[in-house]
Amino acid sequence: KTGLKKSQASLAVDTLLESIQQALQNSDNVQLLGFGTFEVRERAAREGRNPSTGKSLIIPAKKAPAFKARKVLKEAVNN
Repeated sequence: KTGLKKSQASLAVDTLLESIQQALQNSDNVQLLGFGTFEVRERAAREGRNPSTGKSLIIPAKKAPAFKARKVLKEAVNN
């Protein structure tokens, strides 16, 4: 559709994904207009259970990547 060679399109996508990853590593949000926002969310520490032994354990707090779809994308998926 774009008229780009496969290698050129692959390079463009790889560059975009690398840029998003670098921004998230810096705790920055990445907004793609009409698509959505990539962001880093803090996950609180919580109590878990080892499924093999049933023993309680503490799962430490961590950061996790998240994506929030824009209204336009949600509507496109549902139509």
